[in-house]
Amino acid sequence: MRFVEETGSTNADMQALVGQGVPEGTWLRAGRQTGGRGRMGRSWESVDGNLYCSTLVRLSAADPPPHSLALVAANAVHALIAPLCTGQAQIKWPNDVLVDGAKIAGILLERSGDAVVVGIGVNVASHPQGLDRPVTSLHAQKASAAEAGALLERLAELFAHWLAIWRAQGLDPVRTHWLLNAHPTGTPMRVVPPDGDVIEGTFDTLDRQGMLILRLANGESRAIHAGDILLI
Repeated sequence: MRFVEETGSTNADMQALVGQGVPEGTWLRAGRQTGGRGRMGRSWESVDGNLYCSTLVRLSAADPPPHSLALVAANAVHALIAPLCTGQAQIKWPNDVLVDGAKIAGILLERSGDAVVVGIGVNVASHPQGLDRPVTSLHAQKASAAEAGALLERLAELFAHWLAIWRAQGLDPVRTHWLLNAHPTGTPMRVVPPDGDVIEGTFDTLDRQGMLILRLANGESRAIHAGDILLI
């Protein structure tokens, strides 16, 4: 594992390392980020005490679809967080982990040549204030002993575990476990796709490729490949 006190973005640094041939399983953690980002180009507030890290997966032709690594990462992050929280930890498609509806962790996948860089941020010591959505941290969940460095060691183990299952058994067991720990069937949600055409419905399931299936009010199903999800 590599550590830097400060960097712009661990994902950007890991993408540079991909080109240098670093092996799969390499992790990079930063004490703070000056240019951290989330999905859709959003900034990710990166203060001291929280976990900011990235790893990489070298792809092979026999692997499941690369985008399904989001489910691998979500399973690992959920397994890391759930035992530490007083509230209920739950995965929200495609890349968040919530505790009692408040975001505590986010995941960002970025393709880099023959690899996928997986960035993970966990609110450990603190969480942003004044946002338009609820957020929380491990310390706010009474996990006052949680520390970013130790959490990364455990996260690396959990990610390796789910990555091995993804490679050896395919996406099905990863998807099944994800569904057990995600928002339940029938959860009302609003989807804002990249084109901005808002869709409302209820969560139905994930398809065999890991795409969200939304049940519309007229009974039709809609496959969602990308977008922001708001639970309503």
